Amino acid sequence: MEILTVSQINRYIASQINGDDNLKRVLIRGEISNFTAHSSGHYYFSLKENNSVIRAVMFRNMTGSLRFRPQNGMKVIVDGALTVYEAGGYYQIKAFSIQPEGLGMVALELEQRKEKLRKEGLFREDIKKQLPFLPETIGVITSPTGAALQDILNILNRRCPIVKVKLFPVLVQGEQAPDSIARAITFADTQHCNVLIVGRGGGSSEDLQAFNAENVAYAIYHCQTPVISAVGHEVDFTIADAVADRRAPTPSAAAELSVPDLSTLHGWTQQEQAHLQGAYMNYLQGQQNQLVSLRNRLALYRPDYRLKIQQEQLQRTTQQLNHAMNGYLSRKMVQYQAQQEKLIQLDPMKILQRGYAAVYQEDNRLLSSVKNVKDGDSVRIRLADGTITAKVESIK
Repeated sequence: MEILTVSQINRYIASQINGDDNLKRVLIRGEISNFTAHSSGHYYFSLKENNSVIRAVMFRNMTGSLRFRPQNGMKVIVDGALTVYEAGGYYQIKAFSIQPEGLGMVALELEQRKEKLRKEGLFREDIKKQLPFLPETIGVITSPTGAALQDILNILNRRCPIVKVKLFPVLVQGEQAPDSIARAITFADTQHCNVLIVGRGGGSSEDLQAFNAENVAYAIYHCQTPVISAVGHEVDFTIADAVADRRAPTPSAAAELSVPDLSTLHGWTQQEQAHLQGAYMNYLQGQQNQLVSLRNRLALYRPDYRLKIQQEQLQRTTQQLNHAMNGYLSRKMVQYQAQQEKLIQLDPMKILQRGYAAVYQEDNRLLSSVKNVKDGDSVRIRLADGTITAKVESIK
């Protein structure tokens, strides 16, 4: 038996596989694992199914045709040729094309596009612009023949007939629709509109793909005018909805979002007017009360008012003094009269009138004791109606 080298074995196996017409073009279903996008531009990965694995490679000249980015765990169908990598001693599938299985190519592309735009910040809530309360002009970017336009116009006319509407007609489906919509948004942004409504009526998911285009997303993102996206029905959600400043479930809802109901606004205005009037009257009353208070405070510092206050105080003090003086004099008069009565009662003349007499010595001292005289002394006897001079003859 001939002894063969490793290279000879690998070459032989390669010739057998490469020579098999059944393996020159095969379709293999499997799940991507160990995916690597090499710096050279080649894709290296494995396809696995249950416990079986086969290596795969997609060279740079083929990767450019892919409409999505392969990822681990993705179930795909690979169209390629089975080949042998002689240097490594293993066989592999050389992929010509890769198609996603189950999710669908369009849905996969859409998800990957959403992820790309999300990373770029187009969906951020903090950059979305506020809608004006009562816009003067609304720009409508839609098909001029679609039912969506009539729905929008009917709602605007019913809710706010004073608002102006500018129509920017566009294609809403087909290959040229994304460019048509993106150009219209950019142009409408220069036409002095306060709000832009971008949308169309319902349709299949394929009909709505124009509003999933990147150029439409960028046009909305760079638009300085607030944008309301109204694409399809309530269950539909497009990239335009995610980028727009406000998303409306239907075109009619977009019209309702863009303007207030003037009839409701009128009632609200009347309520606010009554509230403001009441507040104003309360304010005036408060100011008037404050003015009165300030006047009263100011009056306290006026010279004539202060003089009047002092005069009144002086008058009260004078009255108090007069009252006190009169009371004092009355009390003193009573005391005087009592003393006078006492004096009258003590008056010697009153005593003399009752038959008594007052005896005085020669030196005019009142004689109060027989010890103060002797026989022969002269004395004066004072009676009520006169005086008698007498001599003492005897003392008993």
